[in-house]
Amino acid sequence: MVFKRRTPKTWALWALHLIWPQGGWGRAAHYVKHRVRRLPDSPRRISRGIFAGVFTTFCPFYGFHFFIAAGLAKLMRGNILAALMATFFGNPLTYLPIGVISLQTGHFLLGTEFEENMNIGSRFAGAGRDLKDNFFAIFTDDRADWHRLSGFYDEVFFPYFVGGIIPGIIAGTICYYLSLPIITAYQNRRKGRLKAKLEEMRAKKAAKAAAKAPRNGGEDPAE
Repeated sequence: MVFKRRTPKTWALWALHLIWPQGGWGRAAHYVKHRVRRLPDSPRRISRGIFAGVFTTFCPFYGFHFFIAAGLAKLMRGNILAALMATFFGNPLTYLPIGVISLQTGHFLLGTEFEENMNIGSRFAGAGRDLKDNFFAIFTDDRADWHRLSGFYDEVFFPYFVGGIIPGIIAGTICYYLSLPIITAYQNRRKGRLKAKLEEMRAKKAAKAAAKAPRNGGEDPAE
């Protein structure tokens, strides 16, 4: 095939690019910013989509952020594609501080204690093992054990869910008000460039028509 990669992309390389994109996160962020600015929609709808995407990154529903962002953008009458791209606000470089802020806020609001040395990754992994083991227990004689999932819900998921709302709203609102004037100015400049180019084309066309007029439509003064 013409567009087939010369060197097949291995699963290890694919997983690595999820953590660190080819060209780095700076280049990836620049690409997302460029694509968002060029979306064919009003600045307010695009900015509302950005709010939805950024807010969603503070939700503990990993793996479902695209669906949540799209649904929230639709409810807010925002641009869905902008919401999907804005979920890149949550990435391997930002998920740790997002998780810590959300957990601290959640435990504070619930009146519970936040363990500073908590290994969030191991809690997620333990909950996943409980789900896997108890699923297979349905078809075997093994006894279901939910203690890791129960501890995960009480110590991580529910505080994360409650605590992510306030910082999610704050971060989404900041991104909304930062992106709105930038997108508005970009679209105005683009409209101005397109208008100037159109006027230039019309002027050239009129000049060509005026240059041809004496030869084609003018009268010969010698007659």
